[in-house]
Amino acid sequence: MPAGDRLWVSPGARCRQTAEALGLGGAVDVPELAGLEVGRWRGATLGEVSAAEPEAVGRWLADPTAAPHGGESVRAFCDRVAGCLERAAEQDGRIVAVVEPEVVRALLVRALGAPESAFWRVDVAPLTATEFSGRAGRWNVRAGRPLEGRA
Repeated sequence: MPAGDRLWVSPGARCRQTAEALGLGGAVDVPELAGLEVGRWRGATLGEVSAAEPEAVGRWLADPTAAPHGGESVRAFCDRVAGCLERAAEQDGRIVAVVEPEVVRALLVRALGAPESAFWRVDVAPLTATEFSGRAGRWNVRAGRPLEGRA
């Protein structure tokens, strides 16, 4: 994994623990990089929620503006996360961030100018690197590179 000039981490416990395990001490929590807020569905599996509220789950998966769980919609989430991509573009040097898989999905959607419906079509494997290079408005992406240890 390439070294970074700045280290960002999603505020979730597993991201902080992963950053520490990767030797990325001193990472700064970035609230905008928190995972998708799913409201009252938090802590339940998709299978559990689908069994209890199939129509609501169907609406959520089909409509990027829907938030039947009382949390944030996919569109709002992509907008929130995209702010970090814009902020990163304004800074010099490399930023290394340890984030939830859905954050990577949202960044990919925004960086590539894809519709929000593509959010559910991207799989992000655990412990892989996705690199964004370029600048705001013109991003290049290298996705899914396995981590091989810290350089």
